Amino acid sequence: MKKIFVLSVLLIIAFLSNQFYSMEGKTLTGKSNIIFTSDKKASDFKLKTLEGKEVKLSDYRGKIVIIDFWATWCPPCRKGIPDLISLQEEFKKDLVVIGISLDQQNTIKDLKPFIENYKINYPVVLGDEKVVKDYGGISAIPTSFIIDQKGNIVDTHVGLVPKTVYADQIKSLLKKK
Repeated sequence: MKKIFVLSVLLIIAFLSNQFYSMEGKTLTGKSNIIFTSDKKASDFKLKTLEGKEVKLSDYRGKIVIIDFWATWCPPCRKGIPDLISLQEEFKKDLVVIGISLDQQNTIKDLKPFIENYKINYPVVLGDEKVVKDYGGISAIPTSFIIDQKGNIVDTHVGLVPKTVYADQIKSLLKKK
């Protein structure tokens, strides 16, 4: 309960105080969702899956990448996972979703059963302080970054995002190809 309260406070602070956000979208509940637009190069990372396999962002150059910072204990994260699974399936030739789990020692044990239960079809890696810092110090989850085929961050979403927002962005990037 304390984590949910802290997460709620962080979300409110992020929404109210971040002067870098420039565009507004809608969440599944119809409430405002802040979106950041940029042409900044995405920081490369090398993170490991639970099985020890290394995943590097640079391995997916030429594809659209959705980086999703999330955790198993986060209700909005749980709600958004099926949409990410669906997008990975629908755009599998041109897209890769990379889930960066921010689960800590007390919830990391839940990660493998969670991945299996949800039938996640994209790489899930274990986040660390460096990747959080490199992506602006994630202040709330879920937070996702849309990376274009050239490795540029083209959108950032804080909070739950409707599948159609992602799909429209992917289709737009595919037209620019």
